[in-house]
Amino acid sequence: MPATPLRLVLDTNIWLDWLVFGDTGIAHIRQLQEAGHVEICIDAVCEAELADVLTRRFGKRKLDAAEQQRALAQCRRLTTRIGVQVPAAERARLPQCRDADDQKFLEAALAAQAHWLITKDRALLELARRRKAQVGRTVSFHIATPEEFEDR
Repeated sequence: MPATPLRLVLDTNIWLDWLVFGDTGIAHIRQLQEAGHVEICIDAVCEAELADVLTRRFGKRKLDAAEQQRALAQCRRLTTRIGVQVPAAERARLPQCRDADDQKFLEAALAAQAHWLITKDRALLELARRRKAQVGRTVSFHIATPEEFEDR
């Protein structure tokens, strides 16, 4: 692992896997974070979405207010807050996700100067595949599933 930690941005589904479902498919990210090999970044917009989603029902399960607050507090302990806004000109250079609601994760990864955006979202993963096919259209971070990130 590199001397300086890799910076990651996690989408809301990955956070749910971590904070609510205890998904073993992201155990390697948790282990890397605990060992100080990755720095996980989040901005206010992505955190607000997480807070909103934590209030929803997950199948038959719904977190009570205390569980929601514990999950958010854990997220805040694990992350570095992105405090900068990327100028509009830089945001305009980002590829456009077909799901406009997911653009916030691309913007957060750009603002964090992240190495990786970890997601299970189909629109973001489709964008990653399209980007690989487009010569000259690059951003400074990779978009990958937890499994793809682990394989690298």
